[in-house]
Amino acid sequence: MKRVLGTGTLLAVGVGASAAMWLSNKPNRIKAESFLRDLKRKVKPTVFEKTEELPIEKGGHPHPHDLEDNNMVSEGAGYSVQFYNEKMQ
Repeated sequence: MKRVLGTGTLLAVGVGASAAMWLSNKPNRIKAESFLRDLKRKVKPTVFEKTEELPIEKGGHPHPHDLEDNNMVSEGAGYSVQFYNEKMQ
């Protein structure tokens, strides 16, 4: 059991030292960063990537009969005006 543990530890130290030595060179670091960035994009595409379409369905065009949305907008506008008045006085 000790021999297996010692071999695994020695292997991990060797891989770590080799990686540190390889990454000490700036062009190798740049290659590794770009490789990891590309791999990350392939494995898990981000939601925050820039797209031409906005995910907003009714932004800027509220329906006049949507009372909850209109109420929320009026409360938001009232809050900012109240905050400004308190700050100025």
